[in-house]
Formats: sequence, C-alpha cells, structure tokens
Amino acid sequence: MKNKFYSHGKLLVTGEYAVLDGALSLALPTRYGQVMEVEETENPVLLWESRDELDQVWFKTEIPLPLQDPETPGKGATTETELTLRKLLQAVEHQRPGFFSAAKGYRVVCQLGFPRDWGLGSSSTLVNNIAQWTGTDPYKLLSMSFGGSGYDIACAKHASPILYHRAGTDPTVKTVDFNPPFRDSLYFVHLNKKQNSREGIRRYRESQADKSGLVRELSELTHRVVEAKTLQEFSAYMVKHEELISNTIGLPTVKESLFPDYSGSIKSLGAWGGDFVLAAGGPETPAYFSNKGYKTIVPFREMIL
Repeated sequence: MKNKFYSHGKLLVTGEYAVLDGALSLALPTRYGQVMEVEETENPVLLWESRDELDQVWFKTEIPLPLQDPETPGKGATTETELTLRKLLQAVEHQRPGFFSAAKGYRVVCQLGFPRDWGLGSSSTLVNNIAQWTGTDPYKLLSMSFGGSGYDIACAKHASPILYHRAGTDPTVKTVDFNPPFRDSLYFVHLNKKQNSREGIRRYRESQADKSGLVRELSELTHRVVEAKTLQEFSAYMVKHEELISNTIGLPTVKESLFPDYSGSIKSLGAWGGDFVLAAGGPETPAYFSNKGYKTIVPFREMIL
C-alpha cells in the first residue's frame, strides 16, 4: 500500500529578510506543490527517487537501513543532494529514534509540480512531506537541515494566504483573506534565474541598518497590503517596501536595475536578484515582460490558492 503526501509551494510577498527578526509577513501558498509517495518494502533499504515537473528523474539513491551514526549523517553520501537528504533523515531520527530501523525498508518517489528553478519551495515541500510521513515537527526538521524563518513550511501546511510571525523559535500563523479586487492586475514574473537566499541573508545580517525599526515598519506595511482596496494603494505599499529593503541591504530595487521603463510597480519576492517578482500594472504587463525576454508570466489567479 502506498501512502501519499502533498505540500504547497510558497511566495513571500512582504517581510523578506526581516521575517528572520520577527517582522509580520504576508506569505502565499501556491497552486503548485510537491507530492511524495511512500511504499513499505521488506528489504532494509531506502530507495529514493526525485522527479521534476516533466516526470524526469533528477536524483535517485539507495541508502541502507538502519542509518549510520547520527553524528556522521553525511557518511556514504556521494553528492550534495544525497548529503542533504541524509541530514534530513537523521533529523527525523533525532525526533523519532529508530524510525529508520532495519525491520523494513521504503520506496519513496517525490514529484515536483513546478520547475526546480522557480524557487517555489522544492526544499520546504520536501521537508513538510517528510514530516507528514514520519510524524515529526517540520519546523525542527527545517532548522536541522536547510534553516530559515519557517514561513515556507507554514505555506506548505496551509491552503490559503497567511500572516506569519516568528518570535524566537516559535512561529505564529494566521490565515487571512487576501484575494484583492485588483488581482487581475497582478502577475508573477520569473527572472530566468534561481537566487541563493543564503547570500542575501548574509548581506542583510551584515547591514548596520536599524533592524528593529525595519521590523516595525514592515509589519505595519504588511497590514496595509492585506487591507488595500485599490491597485494604486497596493502599488504604493509595494514601492515603500522596496525602498526600505533597498536601503537596508544596499542594493537597487529590481525595477531600478532591470525595468525602469515599466509603467506599473514591481516587488521582489524573497531573496533579491532571482526567482519571481510581483508586477502590478495594466493589461499590457504580460507583453512588456515577454518582449524583454521574460517568458514565465503567471497571473495571480493561476498561481495563488
């Protein structure tokens, strides 16, 4: 018998970087996610296979059970991906000792519903699926593997927009109605490259800007974004948010650097410099970005749950 688990992808609309310091953030679970199927076997080995959105295998491995010493989770790993997987499995063992015993084995097949370079949470959806399967805490698994604020785990677990706040290690998640009347003027545009969030976080951490003041301002902006009734109002908040982050990390906004002639407003989502941005503008928006070579343009209705 196969057990099937599913987790939603994510997009962070407000609070990037500052969510790590407790800023209230608006995060949106996506219609795209990841499925994981698990089947028990009699052979004491973990057979693992990861497939992309085209059903092509991009990673596979066999890991003997029981696992190696938890203090050396990387022993036997031949690739960075396998090392990460082994660390995740050992994190499960820390919460549930003996889960991966030699009494049985497993065949696991993971199926992404979006391209790996989209940055919608191939890691967070994996972590949450593993947590569902093993009955463990996904936030703790994340902390022991990839790290981060945990908002992506909250998105994986929820089927509607959320307000996310992390005080210390304890996250607070509140579902919220965010389906604005101007949603047909919102588009998610992929910048044709995947961004390494660790580099952006490092830059943020090294900034000497007033982080406590930034957290307060972004938290207030988050409330205003959720309550915005018009596209003009929403766009003004986007611009203000971009200015605050730009001043903090010392980088120009994506509109300044790539799209200065765009008539609407643009906001980075998550780590600056890659993945998706949110464009708010008129019906000419898709043609504008397509003409500049950005072909992945997803309307709000098609992206967000």
